[in-house]
Amino acid sequence: MKDIVWSNILSIGVEEVDEDHRKLVSIFNTLNHAVGDGESPEYLAATLEELINCTVWHFSHEERLMLKYQYKDMDAHKAEHRELIETARELQQTLLRGGGAMAERDIEILERWLTEHILTADMRLGAYLSHVM
Repeated sequence: MKDIVWSNILSIGVEEVDEDHRKLVSIFNTLNHAVGDGESPEYLAATLEELINCTVWHFSHEERLMLKYQYKDMDAHKAEHRELIETARELQQTLLRGGGAMAERDIEILERWLTEHILTADMRLGAYLSHVM
C-alpha cells in the first residue's frame, strides 16, 4: 500500500484544518509502514490508537468551527465523524482480541475513510468556512 501524499488536492482551504489533516496523514503513513514491516499486533493497535485519538481531537476541532460559524450541515457531518471513529475502533478491537495482524484490506479501509472524508464532507465545510471566516 502506498503512502498518502499530502497535496493541494487534499487541502480544504482552511489552514488550521489542513494542518490537522497533514498530521492525520502522517500518522496513517506510520501505521501503513508498520503493517508493511510486520510489526506486532500490539504495536499496530497502539499506532491505531494514536490515529484514533488524533482523529477524535480533530473532529472536535472541526465541530467547534461548525458551531462557531453555524454550519448548516453540522448534524450530518458529525454523524459521519461518529461512523468513522466506530469503524476505526472496531478494527482496533479486532487487533486487541488477537484477531491477528492488520491486513492490507484494513489499511485500505482506513485510507479510504480518511481521504474520502477530506475530499467530500470536509471540502464542503472548507468552502463554507472560507466564506465566513
